[in-house]
Amino acid sequence: MPAYRAALLYFSSDDRLVYESDGLLVTEADHRGVQRVKSIGPWSAVGSAHLEVEHSPGRIIAPGFVDLHIHYPQVDVIASPAEGLLPWLEKYTFVEESRFGDPTHAQEAADFFLDELQRQGVTTALAFCSSHSVSVDALMGQAQSRGLRLVAGKCLMDRHAPEGVRDETERGLLETEALIGRWHGRDRLGYAITPRFVPTSSDAQLAGAGELARLHPDVWVQSHAAENLDEIAWVRQLHPQSRSYLAVYERFGLLRPRSVYAHCIHFDDLDRALMRDLGAAAAVCPSSNLFLGSGFFDHAAADRAGFAYGLASDVGGGTSFSPFHTMLAAYYVARDARGKAGLSLTPGQLWFQHTAGAARAMGLEGVVGNLLPGCEADFVVLNPRATPLLERRTQGADSVDEWLFAMIVLGDDRLVERTVIAGRTAA
Repeated sequence: MPAYRAALLYFSSDDRLVYESDGLLVTEADHRGVQRVKSIGPWSAVGSAHLEVEHSPGRIIAPGFVDLHIHYPQVDVIASPAEGLLPWLEKYTFVEESRFGDPTHAQEAADFFLDELQRQGVTTALAFCSSHSVSVDALMGQAQSRGLRLVAGKCLMDRHAPEGVRDETERGLLETEALIGRWHGRDRLGYAITPRFVPTSSDAQLAGAGELARLHPDVWVQSHAAENLDEIAWVRQLHPQSRSYLAVYERFGLLRPRSVYAHCIHFDDLDRALMRDLGAAAAVCPSSNLFLGSGFFDHAAADRAGFAYGLASDVGGGTSFSPFHTMLAAYYVARDARGKAGLSLTPGQLWFQHTAGAARAMGLEGVVGNLLPGCEADFVVLNPRATPLLERRTQGADSVDEWLFAMIVLGDDRLVERTVIAGRTAA
């Protein structure tokens, strides 16, 4: 059984941050050959002479990060300036996504995209593809060959979109059903029914997506909700009978467990209660929201309502693949949103929202995002001495919180020394 000795960082069953300065992680293969955590704890309690131990002094083993919302066809439009969400889509995103009907381009982009996720320590992602089936096949095929846990889907968008990305109503739904059959549940892959957002899907397409969600309750649903004020006004014009943007998805049967909606900024308490009651979750995208000037997610209101959420990069509207950059952006947003009280999210809360909390939002609690026994052995090996400044600051930390916070503020891909996918080091 593979065993790894280092400092350990993970979360208890009641969501408390656990830190072991000298710990041991032991894994074993399940019936499918996937490595899972067998035991974890202090070296003094878990260590055994019968184990072959890989010792990494001065390193930290932590759960692989979970990115709850990311666009694989937008790699090449990251860091593109625009006035806001809708102009950004028109000027950059739709133009770039039209290229993904070409299988060669889709394959090359998928390879780069997954390399970048692994380099940053992201071991699970919920991803948008383009409106082309070949983009899904390219990404899923690459992820399967790497043993990654990935959930992804073809964009449904049959109106208010240019030629090259707009699909046909019935054809888009038939392609979605075929892709579910081709990829969902294969190895560590899952499929997500993916209407881009309300304005780009007709009522017929949204109704068809809802019917597919009913027929396939174990697949995911992903889309965008209440990100931008101009977008919300557009939805109100298109659906004047609906109480809110979110209520449109409810009307078409697209709010349920395993449905994840990106942004969810401009919600009221009725929307938040709807998310909670129907089991939907939010993907919080702080760097994207800051970059596009969309607004701030209200963590405190979400916690009062009791619905699930987790952090996401939202590349390419988001400005970095790095979970450390995303966590730092979330800290800024929460501090600003809570105003004069000066309160923000703790380092442990930030880390939880990008690992175990994001896994819970996806319906994968106990599978990924943590290192408790039974979890798949997806983890990162972190080097807190990766840069001179990081080494200086972490050595001077007076507490675990201070030490974690230093890594969040100063960390980037250099901090991630190694990414392990289901017990295998990523190439």
